[in-house]
Amino acid sequence: MSFSGKATYSAGAALPEIADDVSDLVAINSPYETPLLDALGDPARPARSTVHEWLEDALLPNRDFIAAWTFTDPLAETTFPVLHPDRFRVGDQLRPSGSSEVLLVTAVDPENQTITVQRSYGGTTAAALSGGQELLILGNAALEGDQAAAPRFTVRSRRTNYTQIFSATVEVSGSQLAARQIGLADEIDYQKNQRLRELMRDLENCVINGVAPAASPQGSATVRRTMRGIISFISTNRFRPGQGGFPESETLTEQHLNAALQSIWRESNGQVDLIVTGAQQKRAINQFVAASRRFGPDDQRYTDLVSVYESDFGVCRVILSRWVPPGTVLLLDSSRIEVLPLAGRSFHYRPLAATGDRDAGQIIGEYTLELRNENAHGIIEGLQT
Repeated sequence: MSFSGKATYSAGAALPEIADDVSDLVAINSPYETPLLDALGDPARPARSTVHEWLEDALLPNRDFIAAWTFTDPLAETTFPVLHPDRFRVGDQLRPSGSSEVLLVTAVDPENQTITVQRSYGGTTAAALSGGQELLILGNAALEGDQAAAPRFTVRSRRTNYTQIFSATVEVSGSQLAARQIGLADEIDYQKNQRLRELMRDLENCVINGVAPAASPQGSATVRRTMRGIISFISTNRFRPGQGGFPESETLTEQHLNAALQSIWRESNGQVDLIVTGAQQKRAINQFVAASRRFGPDDQRYTDLVSVYESDFGVCRVILSRWVPPGTVLLLDSSRIEVLPLAGRSFHYRPLAATGDRDAGQIIGEYTLELRNENAHGIIEGLQT
């Protein structure tokens, strides 16, 4: 579904305060320079304030790490420090990473940030423990008839973005309106169409690359209000060749893509379904299947295109956008991204007062980005350009 610039609930008719609705023009123009907006489609609702807020929540974590610690006997030692003792309860079964041994938590000491475990639980084979090793909490076993444990819960977090005003002025002289134009029925409509294409292009560019002011992001008489873009929001899953175990090659390969998708899958329950990239990295993705292409003697068409990438971690549409920075690939869960108009402020045209022998007007719209659960998305950067 093309991006019409309006919230779904109001897409059928112009709002009463809009002098001349241009949503039909938006729908026509959107596929040209805004492939990401076109893929996301219209939001289900509008924003209700220039400061747009939403709530996010997460499940209680079931992973932690052994703190920096030198084990006297790595195969038998039972008490050691952990980074977050509040994540553990007596009765938890743990499995250290890279090991088949299961540990049973028998005591938790929040003051000293340590836990005490039973080693080789259930007859599993003991394996050496080390500082920095990850611990997976398999689950807790409660005692029959025991009292209820102390409640545990997560605190919802409030996220914020800001609306940004996009505007362009249209002005046509009386002579131009009266003259017969080659190939045009109406000069005003033509100018509306051109300026709207530019605004749609700028909206997609800001959705990807925009940043909010460091001071007074809500805007003022002297500070322009700008929205944060996708790249600005993503902080958890940022991958760069040669860092954090990521493949060292600066040329995008299937190994890079799978490593990033696996890491995102591990960090959240998100389902990446969009790969958004520029021309050079799109060509690199096309080369994933180059070695396995086969053509018969009667084939007259050569295809060098990958539009969908399917892996164990999801089915992803591959979208070519000229606004993604060079050397960058965006991995997005489209179900957690919406580009919302401020209520009553989707793209529209308002005539301006006549001040002479000319007709003038302004195309204006106000939009913001809502990107939920930033750890459900990812970005690969630093690739060869």
